[in-house]
Amino acid sequence: MASTQHQPPPAPDKPSEPDTSPAGGPDITAYKADLWRMADALRGSMDAAEYKHVVLGLIFLKYISDAFEEAHAQLVSEQDQGADPEDPDEYRGQNIFWVPPAARWSTLQAQARQPTIGQAVDDAMTAIEHDNPALKDVLPKNYARPALDKTRLGSVVDLVSNIKLGGVEARAIDVLGIVYEYFLEQFALAEGRKGGEFYTPRSVVRLLVEMLEPYRGRVYDPCCGSSGMFVQSIEFIRAHASGNGNGGRARADISIYGQESNYTTWRMARMNLAIRGIDGRIEHGDTFHNDRHPDLRADYILANPPFNVSDWGGDRLRDDKRWQYGVPPVGNANFAWVQHFLYHLAPRGSAGFVLANGSMSSNTSNEGEIRKSIIEAGLVDCIVALPGQLFRSTQIPACLWFLSRDRSSRAETLFIDARKLGHMVNRANRDLSQDDIARVADTYHAWRGAEGLNEYADIPGFCKSAALEEIRKHGHVLTPGRYVGAEPQEDDGVPFAEKMGRLTAQWRAQQEEARRLDDAIAENLNSLGF
Repeated sequence: MASTQHQPPPAPDKPSEPDTSPAGGPDITAYKADLWRMADALRGSMDAAEYKHVVLGLIFLKYISDAFEEAHAQLVSEQDQGADPEDPDEYRGQNIFWVPPAARWSTLQAQARQPTIGQAVDDAMTAIEHDNPALKDVLPKNYARPALDKTRLGSVVDLVSNIKLGGVEARAIDVLGIVYEYFLEQFALAEGRKGGEFYTPRSVVRLLVEMLEPYRGRVYDPCCGSSGMFVQSIEFIRAHASGNGNGGRARADISIYGQESNYTTWRMARMNLAIRGIDGRIEHGDTFHNDRHPDLRADYILANPPFNVSDWGGDRLRDDKRWQYGVPPVGNANFAWVQHFLYHLAPRGSAGFVLANGSMSSNTSNEGEIRKSIIEAGLVDCIVALPGQLFRSTQIPACLWFLSRDRSSRAETLFIDARKLGHMVNRANRDLSQDDIARVADTYHAWRGAEGLNEYADIPGFCKSAALEEIRKHGHVLTPGRYVGAEPQEDDGVPFAEKMGRLTAQWRAQQEEARRLDDAIAENLNSLGF
């Protein structure tokens, strides 16, 4: 493979998430960044897309081995009470993966500097899949391939060995899960457009989850990528378990259903859930042509479908029963996704998803008629215009749609223009802070009449609650900027005539300077004989 120049993505100007380190514990924000820098330095000429699976597979293996070793030590201490530390059922009863001796991390670490380390890792992955059917066909098993430098592989094994749980406090903040997700994000940055296909920015997922509040029920993502939506749903429930915003009723009573068409990404999704101890039915296959959850009616749908896909095979689905609001164009899958979501919503279900901005206004190839039908059916709850540069995979501006089948008490649609929110984390990418997320989510919940928040009011330039008749006047276009109006400007006390006088004087001065420059250029050209 040809050598390629690469640099780790620039460190953020400020963290986009709070430091969740326990008191006196490791600084996780710095820890995960240091690990990434060390890992990236070991990549050498290997492409990020290939190296990603090397590292993430080893992190997963380290995770299940650490969890096993902790339970193993406890069982050893209880042997006099009849416990058997080498009985796989002892671990399965605790929802812990059984790790056979040859696959335990201590065994692999002892072989890290041997030329056979690649085969040892492959054998470990195979053994774990054999003894844990839930992981069948999920783990990567190509570490022995000749193209993978075994010296570098051994160095990565040593590096991953330094990822320590560090006791109960570090386990409580999920050190390995945080590192795994951070590496997913960094690989998305390193791979650019290709890498972003499997990763939705954490702040965008948080915003969707905070607005939908999926406390309980069936949660579905038919294009789940690396399972970020599900991870954030569980984290949301845990964060609010004290009753913040939910009256003390928050519990992890949710069932997870997902589907991913890319086989490699599907495996990452399964590992991402397993590393968090999250169960879910994540299927592999093309959602449009091989819907693996055909009878599912979800309480919540969270998704970030690929934007403006033209080769989705729509010509073979012209009579599909999912197209209840109009047949989507063959050349763009946006409204095929929207109608797929609606088809799978329960009678009281809600959906929140990302779409390209064109979905709010396009009238080409029947898209305008489909959007009109959905609006007239009273299904559009809220539209949020997002700031640019949030996504690693595309520069296409994006928005959030929120649809609901239970809008009997809400006859209007809320429009939020969040394009001015966010901060730059490097020269190419923007992120939303927790305050930004809270501002948008609180506005939505106040509009819906949630307790404990100030009464909703339109804010010029930011949010507007619009009746259906107003949306009709705009030709069923849903772009928030059309509804929220302009942000009010502060009066600086300078009379209008005086401002115009200043502007006129500036314009005249600029015109005079332009004429002077033209004369100087002409004189120089004449002196040169032109």
